[in-house]
Amino acid sequence: MLLRVVLSEMDIRRLSIEITPPSVEALCQVLRANLGLRGGFILQFEDPAFKDQLTNLTDIRDLPEERATLKVLFTTDAACSDSTLDTASLPSLSSGESDSQHWPEPFPIPEFSHDVELTLQEANGRYAKDGSVLMIPKGMKTDILDTLADSMSKISPYPERQHYENVAKALVEKHPSLKEPGCGKGWYGWFHSLKFKLGNYRQKLSAAGCPEVRVNKRKGEEAKGPHMKKSKKGEVHYCPDPPEGLSDEDMEEKRRMMEVEVLKKEPDYQQIDELMSATFSKRRKENVGDQPLIGDVIARWPAMFCERQVRAEFKRVVSTDLLESFLDGLDELAPRLLEVYEAATKSAKKPALKAILDCLKKDDTNERRRTAALLGLPQYLREEPSDIIRMCDAHGETLAEAMEGMQLGLLIGYEGDNQDAFPHEVFNVAVVVEGTVVLHNFKDVPSSFAMLLGIIYCVNLEYPRAMKYSFEFLQRVVMKIKPDQASARVHGIRNKLLRYNL
Repeated sequence: MLLRVVLSEMDIRRLSIEITPPSVEALCQVLRANLGLRGGFILQFEDPAFKDQLTNLTDIRDLPEERATLKVLFTTDAACSDSTLDTASLPSLSSGESDSQHWPEPFPIPEFSHDVELTLQEANGRYAKDGSVLMIPKGMKTDILDTLADSMSKISPYPERQHYENVAKALVEKHPSLKEPGCGKGWYGWFHSLKFKLGNYRQKLSAAGCPEVRVNKRKGEEAKGPHMKKSKKGEVHYCPDPPEGLSDEDMEEKRRMMEVEVLKKEPDYQQIDELMSATFSKRRKENVGDQPLIGDVIARWPAMFCERQVRAEFKRVVSTDLLESFLDGLDELAPRLLEVYEAATKSAKKPALKAILDCLKKDDTNERRRTAALLGLPQYLREEPSDIIRMCDAHGETLAEAMEGMQLGLLIGYEGDNQDAFPHEVFNVAVVVEGTVVLHNFKDVPSSFAMLLGIIYCVNLEYPRAMKYSFEFLQRVVMKIKPDQASARVHGIRNKLLRYNL
C-alpha cells in the first residue's frame, strides 16, 4: 500500500508499506515506527464515498486498497485513538490494551539507506537461489543497527526481551540473507547487537533531551546507584514527550489555571479534564524524575486527587480503564480464589484466612465476596498486611492514631462494635500515602483497592514491600497488565486458579 500522509500543510510525506495492517491501532504503530510520530493522534482519510472528503478512520477496511491519503490530527491525549466516541463522563477512556499494542507484531522493518537496500536486494536474490548468506561489512551493519534503534526508540527507549527478539526475527524474515550461518535461529546475534546498540542510542536520546531517558541521567553519588527509572508495572506512557506545540512554560501556565479552577466554588470539571490532559507529560516528568513527597504533589496538582482524575490519569498511563478492568477481573477470579482459600484453611494453618471466609457464612453477597477475595490474598500469599490494610472504629479513635506508621494503604472505617475479620457495613474507606489521606469517602473495599492501585500508578510509587506479591497479583492476574512477567509466587497461585477452572 502506498500512503500519502499529511502531518501539516508544510509536512506531507510518502510511505510505502508491504503489508496492510490488520487494524487502525496497528496502522498507528506503523506510522509511529516509520515517521517518528510521538504523542496522541487520530487518523482521517480521503473517503471516496464522499468525494474524497476527510472522514475519521475507524475501520481499516474503509481504506482504499492500493493508495490512500491520511491526515494525522495530533491531540493532547497520550494515546493514539481509534476515534471511537466514548459516552462515559471521564476524559480519554477509549478502549485500550496493555503496552503490547505499541509493539506491532510483526515489527515493521524500516527502509535502510539506498546503498544498503541495493546490497540487500542482491544478497536476498542469491539466498533464494543457493541459500548463501551475506558477509556483512562493518559499516553496513552499523547502518542497519542505527536505523533499527531509531525505529525502536520511537516506540520505547527501554524495550524488553521479547521486543528485541521480535525485531531480530522480523529483520531476518524480510532480509533472509542477514541470517547467521551455523545458527539454528539465524537471528540471535542480531538480538544481542540490538541490545548493545539501544544502550548506546539512549545516550544520544538523553543528550537530545528525551524525557523518558533524561530522568535516568544522574550525577555524582547518584550515578553509582543501580536504580533505573523505567516502566516496571506495565506503564504504556511512563515519561512521555510534551504535546505537539506546547512548551514547558505553556504547560506551567495551564497548571496554574488548573490550580485556580479547582479552588472555585463550582469548578468547571470539563476544563479541569482538558488542563490535566494537556499537562500530563509535565506531571509525569515531575513524579518520575523528581520523586516528590506526596504533600508536594497535592500542592502542585490538587485536581488529581479525586476518583474522576485518578481514573483519567491511570488511563493515560496504562491505556486501561481502572475500575472496569479491576472489578471485571476480580469478579472473574473471586469464585476460584475463594475455593483456593478454602482448601488452604483445611490444615488449620491459616486462621486469619479462615476468619475472613467465616464472614461470608453470615452474609454472602457479591460485594462481600469481592472483599473476602481481596483481604484474603495477602494471608494466602504469606504476607503481613497490618501496616497496609487497617480497620478502625470511625468514632472510637482519632485519625492520627489509626494511621500511625502507615506509609501506603487503606484505612477501613466502620461504626460500632466489630468482632469479625472485616465489617459487615463499611462507613468510610480512605487511601493513605505517607501518613496523609489522599482519597476518602469510599463505601466499599473493592473500589477503594482499585483507587489505591490507581494512586500508585499516578504518583509513580513502588508497591509496598509487605504486600508486593498481592499487588503484583492484582496487576498481572486481575487486571492483566503485563501478565507474562509474573514472579514465581504469583505464577504459582495463577496456575492453581487455572486448575480450579478445569
